[in-house]
Amino acid sequence: MQADADVPLDDRDFSRIAQIVHSLAGIVLADAKRPLVHSRLIKRLRALNLSDFSTYADFISADGNEAERQALISAVTTNVTSFFREQHHFDALASTILPPLIAKAQAGARVRLWSAGCSSGEEPYSIAATILAACPDVHRYDVRILATDIDQTMIEKTRRAIYASDSVQGLSAEQSRRLFDHPAAGDELRIAEKARRLVSCNPLNLQDKWPIKGPFQVIFCRNVVIYFNQVTQERLWQRFADLLAPGGFLMIGHSERITGPALSEFETDGMTTYRRR
Repeated sequence: MQADADVPLDDRDFSRIAQIVHSLAGIVLADAKRPLVHSRLIKRLRALNLSDFSTYADFISADGNEAERQALISAVTTNVTSFFREQHHFDALASTILPPLIAKAQAGARVRLWSAGCSSGEEPYSIAATILAACPDVHRYDVRILATDIDQTMIEKTRRAIYASDSVQGLSAEQSRRLFDHPAAGDELRIAEKARRLVSCNPLNLQDKWPIKGPFQVIFCRNVVIYFNQVTQERLWQRFADLLAPGGFLMIGHSERITGPALSEFETDGMTTYRRR
């Protein structure tokens, strides 16, 4: 096979692959992403023993190649995350959002939180640790966290719930204690059993029909919608609004803003935090 640099990703092949990605996941691959797409997909060409990107585009378009289409989405999506990323959301969760929700749960109500685009699991487990700090006996009540992602590989990592020991860097001792069963030792740590029990993980393409009914009291969807075009973004904001209970909260990424018809259904409630009217 040719050296990687000698296998070009020309306009036609890039356009075909970008169209396939958009049809599968709603993700927009601008031309500026071409070097990234080339560097990631050249590995798929090697794995499949394909000589060029035109043949690869044919392959992922053919019937019966669902596994490779999943590999394509995994290759072109960026999973950058960390525990308690964008700390202000977790501060709001702990100080103002959870206390009334815990009180309702203690009175017998159902409480649901959703991490949409959970990546490798740091976000839902950070939510779980925050809940455990607010209510150590939360397992007595009907409180659950749903974690979903389009990338099956990320869902498997979330279910495995094992992370490198350097994941605790930058965390407080209390945060680390809530997250993990024991202090950092060796190369890996496993999420504490109490936190794992709160989280259920399932693959979900946000472009597809959602097999979930809600309502949710809190939805985290951070740094996900930014990868979609305006029409898709506005449709997703509305779908989130429809699944939120009145007074429920939507947490979004630092560079994202709610737009379109759904905006009338929300009011701002802090930095990139919206509350359903």
